[in-house]
Amino acid sequence: MSNVIYRGPVEREPETINLPVAGAYLPGIFVTSDGAELTQAADGEGRVFLLSNRRFYEQGPDTAYPAGDTAVAYRLEPEQEYTARFAAGTYAKGDELTVDANGRLVAAGVDAVVVAYYDGEGATLTAGDRDDIVIAPRNRTAPA
Repeated sequence: MSNVIYRGPVEREPETINLPVAGAYLPGIFVTSDGAELTQAADGEGRVFLLSNRRFYEQGPDTAYPAGDTAVAYRLEPEQEYTARFAAGTYAKGDELTVDANGRLVAAGVDAVVVAYYDGEGATLTAGDRDDIVIAPRNRTAPA
């Protein structure tokens, strides 16, 4: 498994925001911001960010932020590649993904907001596992 959240393109790093987290969160989950703190996303609606690890503090991607700590979150752009946390399930390359109630990715159902596509080789994942994704174009919904 990759030891980073951001995977590319390597010629440019994405923009980040730095705010306190509302809870003890693991890097690789999706969060929202009210401008004062980062809160675990409960769905793919609205603007979501991907929680990173603080590489400059040597925090690994599997070490949680304590509640109230200042965290780093990526501003997502289409075609950027990351590792992110998943809900339990079986995923195939190219699957459309949305954010579940725990800030993790899950297969997008009908009319769900598609946040990303699965970019791994295909796997059965347990809740909280990380794997490769590519960010989807904005305002994309799964077909009916």
